[in-house]
Amino acid sequence: MTARLALPTGETVTPEDVFCYGGYPYRFRPLPGDEYAFALSPLYWGESDMDVPFPDEAALEARWEGSRGVLSDDEWRAWLADARDDERFGDDELDAIAVELGLADDSDAAPASPASLTDRVRDTLGL
Repeated sequence: MTARLALPTGETVTPEDVFCYGGYPYRFRPLPGDEYAFALSPLYWGESDMDVPFPDEAALEARWEGSRGVLSDDEWRAWLADARDDERFGDDELDAIAVELGLADDSDAAPASPASLTDRVRDTLGL
């Protein structure tokens, strides 16, 4: 039986599903033992010291603020475009994330939609 996690958004995810937690793409993975029930594993940095362990779903809900849950391909394209304008993310990291999300082929062929954060600000200011 496939493990499942109920997100605070009401969506249910499996370890194969990607969702946005804290402004970054994550997967969940069940953990053995009694201390923690599961961890959220960053898509690029997964199964490292950057995993976020939780004892239960209530603890996840308590730390969910600012998170979005499962995103559509267009929403992930917009996230990638914004992330490319953010110095916290490297090109190798974002390229690997695009591959994991199944968006790598699309990202080189056409600009992300909607435009990146910088483009939207520039358009808003009329620059």
